[in-house]
Amino acid sequence: MGAPRDGTRQPRLFPAEAFEGFGPSVFRPADEPATGRKLRGKRAKRLHRGVRDHAPKSSGVYGMIDDRGRVVYIGKAKNLRSRLMSYFRENSRPPKAAKIIERTRVLVWEQTADEFAALLRELELIQSLRPKLNVLGQPGYQKYHYLCLGKSPAPYLYTAARPTGKELGCYGPMVKRYKSEEAARRLNDWFKLRDCPSTVPLSFSDQGELFDPSRSPGCIRLEIGNCAGPCVSQCSRKEYAANVRGVKAFLDGRDRTVLRDVKARMDAAAEGFLFEKATAMRDRLQCLEWLDGWLSLLRAARNKNSFVYPLAGTDGRVLWYLIHRGRVRAVVVPPTTPEEQARASALIAATFDDDPTPALPSDDTVDSVLLVSAWFRKNADERAKLMTRAEAVARCATG
Repeated sequence: MGAPRDGTRQPRLFPAEAFEGFGPSVFRPADEPATGRKLRGKRAKRLHRGVRDHAPKSSGVYGMIDDRGRVVYIGKAKNLRSRLMSYFRENSRPPKAAKIIERTRVLVWEQTADEFAALLRELELIQSLRPKLNVLGQPGYQKYHYLCLGKSPAPYLYTAARPTGKELGCYGPMVKRYKSEEAARRLNDWFKLRDCPSTVPLSFSDQGELFDPSRSPGCIRLEIGNCAGPCVSQCSRKEYAANVRGVKAFLDGRDRTVLRDVKARMDAAAEGFLFEKATAMRDRLQCLEWLDGWLSLLRAARNKNSFVYPLAGTDGRVLWYLIHRGRVRAVVVPPTTPEEQARASALIAATFDDDPTPALPSDDTVDSVLLVSAWFRKNADERAKLMTRAEAVARCATG
């Protein structure tokens, strides 16, 4: 555009190309196009100007692309303009932000209906694009493992990278393996389960003809009362099986007596000025409470967290998030016409009729389960809005 005849200069806007998004998403209603922008610039100043002129004050996700066309970073924001502008504040930005913007030659963003969708979309994109400068959400970054109860003839608790399917019980995926291993050790001690190698021969007291009087325990756990002693016939199969049922009841969430008993012992030791014993009981209690809390979260996601979540976005439009077994499976616009009502009802039925479901969330889905759980912990008042499947279907019928 040339200069006007009066000699004044017109403000020069940074050109921004339309960006149709990063591709299909579970977290956007079907057939709804993405809205976004793309900025190009070899220098940060040029990108800064584009963000200032064009970035919206709405929620969304953004991507930083280097000179080789690789997405090096994916982020999310409740306010895209505010978040993106922070990358250019040299005196207050963190070192990582400076590193990201130095490598950026193309900056793109995709608007989302609300902050919840931005959180979900960010994780979805990190898992699919695997940007080099992202850490959290990267597939394989979090090394999940499982807490297993098995290995006959005297089952005990142990951790494993993958269950075999032959266990009496399998729990997880778990995080923080050192904590899981400590919990397994403490539960084995409490319920007097063996933890010796499978090469150690076992003989129960009801196998008299197999008992060797010269056999001695392979460790001191029997002497200090932390093992039932199946290696030296100190218990019967029936007695040992009762201990196994006890630990399984705790892990399944059916019996939390162990937590009450450990706390009672801790309190009694403290009242008796046995502070060393009280400290030991406190450490045991904290370890078992951590395990109980994590397993409770996973059970809730698997068995309870199935509902429809209506959420109004920044523009006032409401979307229904269909959450089944702790994960968002689809998003639908509240129907108003008979055709929309039929489509919404069919989608709800397809979303919630996916049984049988795996007993355990997979490594690929647990991050999404945790994200949804964290959202409702942070926004507890949002639970009042939730609808059951039947309530959502009824609303579809009435419009």
